[in-house]
Amino acid sequence: MKSISIKRDFTLTKFRELCEIIASSEYEILTIRRYLNSIDKSKRFIIVRHDIDENIELALKMAEIEKEYGICSTYYIRMVKNVFNPNFIKKIAEMGHEIGYHYEVLDKANGDKKKAIEIFKKELAMLREVCNIDTICMHGNPRTPWDNKSIWNDYSFEDYGIVGEAYLSINFDDMLYLSDTGRNWGSKYKVKDVPNTLYGEKILEKMSSTDDVIELIKQKRVNHIYMLFHTRWADNFGGWLNELVGQNIKNIVKAMIIKRKTLR
Repeated sequence: MKSISIKRDFTLTKFRELCEIIASSEYEILTIRRYLNSIDKSKRFIIVRHDIDENIELALKMAEIEKEYGICSTYYIRMVKNVFNPNFIKKIAEMGHEIGYHYEVLDKANGDKKKAIEIFKKELAMLREVCNIDTICMHGNPRTPWDNKSIWNDYSFEDYGIVGEAYLSINFDDMLYLSDTGRNWGSKYKVKDVPNTLYGEKILEKMSSTDDVIELIKQKRVNHIYMLFHTRWADNFGGWLNELVGQNIKNIVKAMIIKRKTLR
């Protein structure tokens, strides 16, 4: 009796394969900070960013794999118990990766902007006790009504020594935005973590797997790519299956939220 082989995506093995392709490509690899520091934006480049929402230990494993391939990327740290671990954060920073602040202050303040900015200052100070922080990125919780980056309609992040925000400070006009949100590289399940651009919309409609991303990079189909990773990648079957099932349930909820928005 033949055994059934399951082709698994979103594993650390597949992440390693993707890193190898990125490192051997003609694209320059950028952190958010390096992008903001006046690099030649006419050349091919890939911005590599990680949002660490839940699992700092897995983030460290991904950082180690990137270091093997000479990739320096940006890791945005969410200020929650199972992520804010100074020892792990320092280890990631010591590998040459950029550390940033993954803020969700409007969510935590229930939309009160005065309370939110106080939370921002407090959490930023806590993170700066661990390492240098000069870029930030909003956390997009699909279950809350607030857009965390809208706090900057009333305040200025430059006043807090921040040089850029990972959505607001990037020119997406000619950049393909790729995110592993929903374990799908297309645009199906993205509620808040989306840039204000239609660039590459036709390309995204045909993308799903990490193999699709690998082929896109190999073929040099676009000049500028912005890649967002979450801690959803696991090699052991139990962890991979648990993430697959859990994410599929989340995707159903996200699809309902997106449908509600389109009907308004």
